[in-house]
Amino acid sequence: MPYNRVDIAVRELITVFSGVELTDLIDRLARAAAAVAGTTYAGFVRVDPLREEACCVHVHGPPGDPLRLLPWLHESGVLKELAASAAALRLSADRTVGEPIFLAEPVPAAACDHAYVWVAGREFCDADEHLLSRYATAAGRALEAASGMDAAVRLLRGVHAFRPAPR
Repeated sequence: MPYNRVDIAVRELITVFSGVELTDLIDRLARAAAAVAGTTYAGFVRVDPLREEACCVHVHGPPGDPLRLLPWLHESGVLKELAASAAALRLSADRTVGEPIFLAEPVPAAACDHAYVWVAGREFCDADEHLLSRYATAAGRALEAASGMDAAVRLLRGVHAFRPAPR
Protein backbone atom coordinates (compact mmCIF):
# COMPACT_ATOMS: atom_id res chain seq x y z
CA MET A 1 0.00 0.00 0.00
CA PRO A 2 1.54 3.33 -0.99
CA TYR A 3 2.40 5.70 1.82
CA ASN A 4 -0.43 8.16 1.14
CA ARG A 5 -3.02 5.33 1.18
CA VAL A 6 -1.70 4.11 4.55
CA ASP A 7 -1.86 7.65 5.90
CA ILE A 8 -5.44 8.07 4.68
CA ALA A 9 -6.55 4.64 5.94
CA VAL A 10 -5.10 5.19 9.43
CA ARG A 11 -6.54 8.72 9.66
CA GLU A 12 -9.98 7.39 8.68
CA LEU A 13 -9.80 4.74 11.40
CA ILE A 14 -8.76 7.33 13.97
CA THR A 15 -11.68 9.55 12.94
CA VAL A 16 -14.22 6.73 13.11
CA PHE A 17 -12.93 5.35 16.41
CA SER A 18 -12.76 8.84 17.94
CA GLY A 19 -16.47 9.35 17.27
CA VAL A 20 -17.40 7.78 20.61
CA GLU A 21 -17.38 10.43 23.36
CA LEU A 22 -17.57 8.81 26.80
CA THR A 23 -19.54 11.67 28.39
CA ASP A 24 -22.08 11.61 25.57
CA LEU A 25 -22.34 7.83 25.82
CA ILE A 26 -22.98 7.99 29.58
CA ASP A 27 -25.64 10.65 29.06
CA ARG A 28 -27.36 8.55 26.39
CA LEU A 29 -27.15 5.43 28.57
CA ALA A 30 -28.73 7.30 31.50
CA ARG A 31 -31.55 8.70 29.35
CA ALA A 32 -32.19 5.23 27.94
CA ALA A 33 -32.19 3.71 31.44
CA ALA A 34 -34.90 6.17 32.47
CA ALA A 35 -36.92 5.28 29.36
CA VAL A 36 -36.48 1.53 29.89
CA ALA A 37 -37.57 1.82 33.53
CA GLY A 38 -40.42 4.21 32.76
CA THR A 39 -39.03 6.91 35.05
CA THR A 40 -37.80 10.45 34.71
CA TYR A 41 -34.63 9.97 36.77
CA ALA A 42 -31.61 7.79 36.06
CA GLY A 43 -27.88 7.94 36.41
CA PHE A 44 -24.59 6.28 37.17
CA VAL A 45 -22.61 5.95 40.37
CA ARG A 46 -18.96 4.95 40.53
CA VAL A 47 -17.52 3.25 43.61
CA ASP A 48 -13.83 3.47 44.47
CA PRO A 49 -11.81 0.21 44.35
CA LEU A 50 -11.67 -0.02 48.15
CA ARG A 51 -15.46 0.28 48.32
CA GLU A 52 -15.27 3.15 50.77
CA GLU A 53 -16.83 5.96 48.73
CA ALA A 54 -19.27 6.32 45.88
CA CYS A 55 -19.87 9.36 43.72
CA CYS A 56 -22.41 10.30 41.10
CA VAL A 57 -20.93 10.15 37.63
CA HIS A 58 -24.04 11.32 35.83
CA VAL A 59 -27.62 12.24 36.75
CA HIS A 60 -30.45 12.52 34.25
CA GLY A 61 -33.68 14.08 35.48
CA PRO A 62 -36.37 16.59 34.68
CA PRO A 63 -35.63 20.30 34.87
CA GLY A 64 -36.04 21.74 38.33
CA ASP A 65 -35.56 18.35 40.06
CA PRO A 66 -39.18 18.04 41.31
CA LEU A 67 -38.39 15.02 43.52
CA ARG A 68 -35.33 16.80 44.95
CA LEU A 69 -33.35 13.70 44.09
CA LEU A 70 -29.95 15.38 43.81
CA PRO A 71 -29.85 16.57 47.44
CA TRP A 72 -31.25 13.21 48.56
CA LEU A 73 -28.50 11.31 46.73
CA HIS A 74 -25.81 13.26 48.55
CA GLU A 75 -27.45 13.49 51.98
CA SER A 76 -29.34 10.20 52.42
CA GLY A 77 -26.54 7.69 52.79
CA VAL A 78 -27.57 5.79 49.66
CA LEU A 79 -24.12 6.36 48.16
CA LYS A 80 -22.55 4.75 51.25
CA GLU A 81 -24.93 1.79 50.84
CA LEU A 82 -23.89 1.40 47.21
CA ALA A 83 -20.22 1.60 48.15
CA ALA A 84 -20.61 -1.19 50.69
CA SER A 85 -22.79 -3.42 48.51
CA ALA A 86 -22.06 -5.53 45.46
CA ALA A 87 -25.70 -6.36 44.76
CA ALA A 88 -28.80 -4.59 43.54
CA LEU A 89 -30.36 -2.02 45.86
CA ARG A 90 -34.09 -1.33 45.93
CA LEU A 91 -35.43 1.32 48.30
CA SER A 92 -39.08 2.10 48.91
CA ALA A 93 -40.19 5.68 49.30
CA ASP A 94 -40.68 7.34 52.62
CA ARG A 95 -42.57 10.45 51.59
CA THR A 96 -42.61 11.79 55.15
CA VAL A 97 -38.86 12.42 54.97
CA GLY A 98 -38.72 13.12 51.24
CA GLU A 99 -37.17 9.84 50.12
CA PRO A 100 -37.86 8.79 46.54
CA ILE A 101 -38.26 5.25 45.27
CA PHE A 102 -34.87 4.06 44.05
CA LEU A 103 -33.44 1.03 42.23
CA ALA A 104 -29.75 0.48 41.44
CA GLU A 105 -28.04 -2.40 39.64
CA PRO A 106 -24.32 -3.12 39.44
CA VAL A 107 -22.78 -2.56 36.02
CA PRO A 108 -20.58 -5.52 35.12
CA ALA A 109 -17.68 -3.99 33.23
CA ALA A 110 -13.96 -4.60 33.18
CA ALA A 111 -13.46 -0.97 32.18
CA CYS A 112 -14.45 0.32 35.62
CA ASP A 113 -13.98 -1.22 39.06
CA HIS A 114 -17.45 -0.84 40.53
CA ALA A 115 -20.33 1.09 39.05
CA TYR A 116 -24.11 1.17 39.31
CA VAL A 117 -26.86 2.30 36.99
CA TRP A 118 -29.85 3.60 38.94
CA VAL A 119 -33.39 4.75 38.28
CA ALA A 120 -35.85 6.53 40.55
CA GLY A 121 -39.34 7.91 40.58
CA ARG A 122 -41.89 5.06 40.66
CA GLU A 123 -42.59 1.76 42.42
CA PHE A 124 -40.35 -1.06 41.22
CA CYS A 125 -41.01 -4.80 41.22
CA ASP A 126 -38.86 -7.88 40.67
CA ALA A 127 -39.45 -7.66 36.90
CA ASP A 128 -38.11 -4.08 36.90
CA GLU A 129 -35.07 -5.22 38.82
CA HIS A 130 -34.46 -8.02 36.31
CA LEU A 131 -34.91 -5.65 33.35
CA LEU A 132 -32.52 -3.08 34.85
CA SER A 133 -30.02 -5.87 35.54
CA ARG A 134 -30.04 -6.82 31.85
CA TYR A 135 -29.76 -3.15 30.90
CA ALA A 136 -26.80 -2.74 33.29
CA THR A 137 -25.04 -5.60 31.49
CA ALA A 138 -25.64 -3.92 28.12
CA ALA A 139 -24.43 -0.58 29.52
CA GLY A 140 -21.30 -2.28 30.84
CA ARG A 141 -20.58 -3.73 27.40
CA ALA A 142 -21.08 -0.30 25.81
CA LEU A 143 -18.69 1.31 28.31
CA GLU A 144 -16.13 -1.43 27.67
CA ALA A 145 -16.48 -0.91 23.93
CA ALA A 146 -15.96 2.83 24.32
CA SER A 147 -12.89 2.17 26.43
CA GLY A 148 -11.61 -0.24 23.77
CA MET A 149 -12.17 2.33 21.03
CA ASP A 150 -10.26 4.92 23.04
CA ALA A 151 -7.36 2.48 23.46
CA ALA A 152 -7.47 1.69 19.72
CA VAL A 153 -7.25 5.41 18.89
CA ARG A 154 -4.17 5.78 21.08
CA LEU A 155 -2.53 2.80 19.37
CA LEU A 156 -3.45 4.06 15.89
CA ARG A 157 -2.01 7.47 16.69
CA GLY A 158 1.23 5.70 17.58
CA VAL A 159 1.13 3.79 14.29
CA HIS A 160 0.49 7.04 12.44
CA ALA A 161 3.28 8.88 14.25
CA PHE A 162 5.87 6.16 13.71
CA ARG A 163 5.00 5.03 10.20
CA PRO A 164 7.92 4.41 7.89
CA ALA A 165 9.14 7.22 5.65
CA PRO A 166 7.80 7.23 2.09
CA ARG A 167 9.84 5.33 -0.45
